[in-house]
Amino acid sequence: MYQKMVLPNGVRIITEEIEHVRSAAIGIWVGAGSRDEKTGYEGISHFIEHMFFKGTEHRSARALAESLEAVGGQLNAFTTKEYTCYYAKILDEDLDLAIDVLSDMFFCSLFEEKEIEKEKNVVIEEIKMYEDSPDELIHDIFSEKVWNDHPLGKPILGTEESIRALNREKILTYLSEHYAPDNVVISVAGKIKHDDIVAKLSSQFGTFKRGGRRILEETPAGQRVEHYQTKDTEQMHILIGVPGLGQDDEDIHAMHIFNNVLGGGLSSRLFQEIREQRGLAYSVYSYHATYVDTGLFAVYAGTSPNNTQEVIECILEEIKAIQTKGITSEELERTKAQIKGGLYLGLESVSSRMSRLGKTELTYNRVLSPEEVVEKLEKVTQEDVIRVIGRLWQKDKISIMTLGPAGHEVVLADLLKKIGWDD
Repeated sequence: MYQKMVLPNGVRIITEEIEHVRSAAIGIWVGAGSRDEKTGYEGISHFIEHMFFKGTEHRSARALAESLEAVGGQLNAFTTKEYTCYYAKILDEDLDLAIDVLSDMFFCSLFEEKEIEKEKNVVIEEIKMYEDSPDELIHDIFSEKVWNDHPLGKPILGTEESIRALNREKILTYLSEHYAPDNVVISVAGKIKHDDIVAKLSSQFGTFKRGGRRILEETPAGQRVEHYQTKDTEQMHILIGVPGLGQDDEDIHAMHIFNNVLGGGLSSRLFQEIREQRGLAYSVYSYHATYVDTGLFAVYAGTSPNNTQEVIECILEEIKAIQTKGITSEELERTKAQIKGGLYLGLESVSSRMSRLGKTELTYNRVLSPEEVVEKLEKVTQEDVIRVIGRLWQKDKISIMTLGPAGHEVVLADLLKKIGWDD
């Protein structure tokens, strides 16, 4: 289903031909995110993503915006902690246009000083908007506390101070070090031909030279955090978590099953108990943020300040109950079916297929097929789930943070003792 070509300079091209569609999606994936930013460069990965849309030697910012919209296509980008992606979705007949536009942005962006200064204000407004959303802000603060001074804990957007300090010289330096051939994957899916794609991309991406393959700092250990931050909000925002698993960990699939059973959807234990049975929260869920070498498992809930302790107790009780008694065979099979269904339904979209190709090649150095994921998922047992909970949710690793009105702080050690969490 997938074909791969590595160009002489190290750029990897991954394609999937889908004959029955009329569309195609293409993404340029760069292994550069906020964890790659050294002091003085915080937020630059995301800032460069913005600047790629601010004009090139051949197109103005307006012309870039209109280029694919004029043919009904989409042009966009996003930045994470570990990579940045520039992508387009178009009709198959407009693929040459998409390649031309993305190549123009990648190699010919101007980074004019006046545009840099204007975009600083745009990003700072984005940061302020984020800070006005406590249900989103709490996750960044929590990561920063858990990962301490490690780059993985830095906010993707940077800070107002760090954005103000960026300039054209820093942008060009960062590009030369991180936007290197060995660090670039181009994925294409849809009504395409592999050989045609390779030929078209080789002429644009086959000869450029920059920097080298990324070198990550050592894996962060993660520290236990108990942090109660005051903010004038109507709700108390709660986050409880532990350091998680890296992407290649043998327990990753058992962890995904536990996550889904605990707080992964409407049928999860936390949703049913906290929202449906007790009516204590509108939003409650668990998630696992997975990185190359580590992860972060967390549970979020937003509730009235007076319900803070009850919600925290309920979260801890549900985790402890699964750790002690495990999950039922019905929960195991239902969750496997749920994950498989979501996986295969996602493949109905050429954009999702393109993303799977690019992300797995960039992070695993190979394409991770849905069939391989399902095969490993099917092998997970109830005992595996109990084991991974015991491995992650140890008393001395549990962190807690609240963001909201003062006067509702709790003592985590007392709550753990109250529910009998002694190990």
